[in-house]
Amino acid sequence: MALALALFVAGPSSAALAQDALQPYQLVRSLQLIQDRIAGGDHAALPMQAKLLEMIDARVRNADAEDFKEPKNFRALLVYGMSGGNPVTVAAAASRAITDPQSLAIAKGVVAYLSGRPAEAIEMLKPIDPMGVPADLGAFLALVKGSLLATDDPAAALNLLDEARLLSPGTLVEEAALRRSVGIAAAQGDAARFALASTQYVASYLYSPYASQFADAFVSGVITLHMAISQDKIADITSMMDPEREKVIYLRIARRAAIDGMTELSAFASAKAERGRNGNGSQDDPRTQLYSSLSTMTSANVDEVRAKLGKIDRGKLSQSDRDLLDAAQAVAGEVMAPVKAPANAETAPTIVARGDRGKSATEASADPADADLPPVEGAMPEQVAVAARDPAVAVSDPPVAPSDQAKDAAPAASPPPVQQPARASAETLAAAPAPTGAAPVVKASAPAKPDMQDPIDAAVTSTRRQLDQIDQLLGAAPK
Repeated sequence: MALALALFVAGPSSAALAQDALQPYQLVRSLQLIQDRIAGGDHAALPMQAKLLEMIDARVRNADAEDFKEPKNFRALLVYGMSGGNPVTVAAAASRAITDPQSLAIAKGVVAYLSGRPAEAIEMLKPIDPMGVPADLGAFLALVKGSLLATDDPAAALNLLDEARLLSPGTLVEEAALRRSVGIAAAQGDAARFALASTQYVASYLYSPYASQFADAFVSGVITLHMAISQDKIADITSMMDPEREKVIYLRIARRAAIDGMTELSAFASAKAERGRNGNGSQDDPRTQLYSSLSTMTSANVDEVRAKLGKIDRGKLSQSDRDLLDAAQAVAGEVMAPVKAPANAETAPTIVARGDRGKSATEASADPADADLPPVEGAMPEQVAVAARDPAVAVSDPPVAPSDQAKDAAPAASPPPVQQPARASAETLAAAPAPTGAAPVVKASAPAKPDMQDPIDAAVTSTRRQLDQIDQLLGAAPK
């Protein structure tokens, strides 16, 4: 560390002389120490890392075959490449080196990995066991192989990331291995592994400059595993964070959960963000007001939620959250809108009065004077009742028009067809004489279209889909 600091503080000419005098493995070791400090939260070391990478690149580019006869220097070349080095420099230096076939195969695999050719990299590195090479190289090799296999073989990837942590504890390698393990465990549905890796990361690397990537993986994992991970476990993990980071995590969980329709999780996260650590909450934060409104909106409290949304200060929201607010207000407006009568009703409901006892059911349905009467509450036409039991019937057997019914009527001599209960009840009411002074009897409406979806549910579903599209376009994390 002292060597790296001296090289950084020295002027350009002194640094150039030092890099020529030092062996590649000495420079790479200094780089690793700097990176370990960064992983622990020392962001002031970032400029030193950039300077050392520049110096190592120049030193390795000018190295000859004699330099790489020393195994430590060739391993340092590979570690440099896997620590963010220049793949062109690594490939050129490896082509000049004289070393064993396994080391050359690792070099080719590393170059393929750095150059964006994962299939080739996996093929080259697959037969090499990270535990069978020196630990300084094996840790990086396990990390790279674990990253490459994350999609195709996640179980093997998690094992390799564990090996990386075992070979290099307390370093940037372990930080990266834990960060990747969180995402892979969530994708695998392994809630226990997800919670363990998250706990270990927060305990050791919360202030790493790469912690924002962990936050992304953690929030996504909580959403993915919301049925498998308890709210108490989430609270245990976030309790190790500082209050501001904890609040941001809960805000992001609340936002994602609200958009995905996970009302219980969204309400939990919104309440945590609003209440804050030890009751020091942020009730005035417009984000908590917005996300809690999304999670608690129902037809019963829509007036209250709509008023709450109207009081939110739009100027304190990011553009993505302003669009989310607009969509939430649209949902509330749709729920409050009056329900429109279906425009494609085939026939109007009717009344059969004393003077109309002789009319047939078809004639009564066609009476223009009965057009504005509502259908009998609770009555269900025969065809709708059948469709409710078997949706396929509604597709294969469309309603028959009244004129077609007349054409297909059976002759008088034919035996009467067996009546369905709904039709029998309606015809009995039509034929029976009404008592004197009795109120008009409302007849069940004619067969309707089988699509009986509640207009309010349809509006909420449509707007929820719009919210999801907005979130995908604008990004899940609030600014």
